[in-house]
Amino acid sequence: MTYVVTDQCTGCRYTECVTVCPVECFHLDDEMTYIDPENCIDCGGCVPACPVGAIQASYLLAPEQQKWIEINRRRAAETPVITSRLAPLPGADERKKALGL
Repeated sequence: MTYVVTDQCTGCRYTECVTVCPVECFHLDDEMTYIDPENCIDCGGCVPACPVGAIQASYLLAPEQQKWIEINRRRAAETPVITSRLAPLPGADERKKALGL
């Protein structure tokens, strides 16, 4: 099992998750973060840290969300590691409200 960042991160990119990760498995691009499944130690600390509920255990993903396992694997290999918290993207608070959070 590993943890996966889903589409709820898109447009927000809150990075509180990065601050609790003991192994620096988060990567980011201009839209969201990703978890490297090769580095994730399955501690789950990132799940409650995400203010938009974008991080899920891979085995709990709904069938339509299964694609995020591969997306995280691929994008983590293509993007830089993030090791410290960044400001969320412009419009992140509005996106959070649109998600009902």
